[in-house]
Amino acid sequence: QVQLVESGGGLVQAGGSLRLSCAASGRTFSNYTMGWFRQAPGNEREFVAAFSKSVFSTYYRDSVKGRFLISRDNAKNMEYLQMNSLKPEDTAVYYCAAMRKVGTDWKYDYWGQGTQVTVSS
Repeated sequence: QVQLVESGGGLVQAGGSLRLSCAASGRTFSNYTMGWFRQAPGNEREFVAAFSKSVFSTYYRDSVKGRFLISRDNAKNMEYLQMNSLKPEDTAVYYCAAMRKVGTDWKYDYWGQGTQVTVSS
């Protein structure tokens, strides 16, 4: 079992920055690819960024490339999402997830409870 707890959300003006954190406890954190997802009202949950467990590669959705930076600290069981140049369309509940690849599919084994990010124009 892995427990994930997000923090760092809040209200910020457009152009501002926030840093989200995800604290993991339980089974070995380093066994998982860690991701960030978000869900705005009326929308489906969407992928934002991920940090692989093995080759330390990072992945981003196109709309956040160059503005968001994902990182992880396996020694501290922490994952972070630094969000810069925030836009109103970034407003959503942000979730961290522990993921693993099974064949060609991703399995989302664990989710946090989410943290609200609101960007005012």
